[in-house]
Amino acid sequence: MPIRVPDELPAVNILRNENIFVMTSTRASIQNIRPLKVLLLNLMPKKIETENQFIRLLSNTPLQIDIQLLRIDSRQCKNTPTEHLDTFYYDFDSIKDQNFDGLIVTGAPLGLVEFEDVIYWEEVEKIVAWAKEHVTSTLFVCWAVQAALKILYRLPKHTRKTKLSGIYSHSTLDPLALLTRGFDETFFAPHSRFADFPESLILEHTDLTILASSEEAGAYLFASKDKRQVFVTGHPEYDVGTLAAEYWRDCTAGLQPELPVNYFPNNDPENKPIATWRSHGHLLFLNWLNYYVYQITPYDLSFMNPTID
Repeated sequence: MPIRVPDELPAVNILRNENIFVMTSTRASIQNIRPLKVLLLNLMPKKIETENQFIRLLSNTPLQIDIQLLRIDSRQCKNTPTEHLDTFYYDFDSIKDQNFDGLIVTGAPLGLVEFEDVIYWEEVEKIVAWAKEHVTSTLFVCWAVQAALKILYRLPKHTRKTKLSGIYSHSTLDPLALLTRGFDETFFAPHSRFADFPESLILEHTDLTILASSEEAGAYLFASKDKRQVFVTGHPEYDVGTLAAEYWRDCTAGLQPELPVNYFPNNDPENKPIATWRSHGHLLFLNWLNYYVYQITPYDLSFMNPTID
């Protein structure tokens, strides 16, 4: 079944050109199917680009998924037209009385900003707390992982001295884990962050289970035993050119960034990168939707707290 999105969302034409089956709300309304309701809290500056990336990963499933876009507040965004935000995004107050099958909270370029200095930190706290009662399973990505660990486990921010940027090798730790079902023993994933997630931090201060990690990048994928929270410290949603765009942006800004690790062929930024993480990203989101959302969410979302085996 296809992804269900608003008729005029830019992702519709972009993903159809990639041969991804996207169904508009008008078409979906005539089908007698209860779609999964997935909320995407988009904290990234280039919101349209991020929408496309996550919708692309959510599309690789036989389930029909109703995507709703959520913004943290109504402030103007210099990288996304106000008309786009006003047309396609919901404010939290307009959806807070609803229940959802899934919630994805994206990363944000806030790695060097203290939590108390984040303009919308109180809103993030409110939404994370709300999700515990209104969402079957929440998936946190990159900076959102750090934020959620602070809110849910009171873990302080751990910041690297240098930015972790590139494509890193990871190992699966439990061959029978549902979230990594079908993964190879080793796989690649992009990272772009100052946040640090050593395995010891997760194991000693939370009750979370680490499912995949990297010697260079630390804990990559971990989850709560009840499947209600999933944490991904990298960016499996990134397009092949996203890290290149970040690198050249930083060069233009005079920041003298290091080359992303294992990314440009022959470490030459003039060479076109090759995606080595795409299949892993699709499989991760497919497993999350199936085993952590679809298999445990109630048919009637008014019964929000299902019993999870």
